[in-house]
Amino acid sequence: MGLWRPTACLPPAVDPAWQLSPAQWRERLSASAFKVLRQAGTEAPFSSPLNAEKRKGTYLCAGCALPLFSSATKFDSGTGWPSFWAPLQKAVDTEVDFKLIVPRTEYHCRRCGGHQGHVFNDGPKPTGKRYCNNGVALTFKADA
Repeated sequence: MGLWRPTACLPPAVDPAWQLSPAQWRERLSASAFKVLRQAGTEAPFSSPLNAEKRKGTYLCAGCALPLFSSATKFDSGTGWPSFWAPLQKAVDTEVDFKLIVPRTEYHCRRCGGHQGHVFNDGPKPTGKRYCNNGVALTFKADA
């Protein structure tokens, strides 16, 4: 008898253009991005080059390129994942996640439904929030 593991229950994409099959997502994404974005996985801490990104710019969903965060809200949380104190307006949706039994707030890209990470109440002012993001679920576009 195998060990039971919860399966990802990602919200459907809001935009019909991003309501893709798992096979279509696999064609578009790397294996690690697919695991995070489409299966709600978590990358290893301190593995993302975006942890060290210091330039001004915008962090986009790696699935659909929707702008999610401004570099102005990025901070070093010491957790090993890119962290932000606020997303851009109408960029993410949240829901309660019970995968670790203790409820957490999971957030997804509003457009494609791709899993980004979890939000915690231990961030800096002005929001007190820490949007802890998987780096592989993001791309970075530097300001011109």
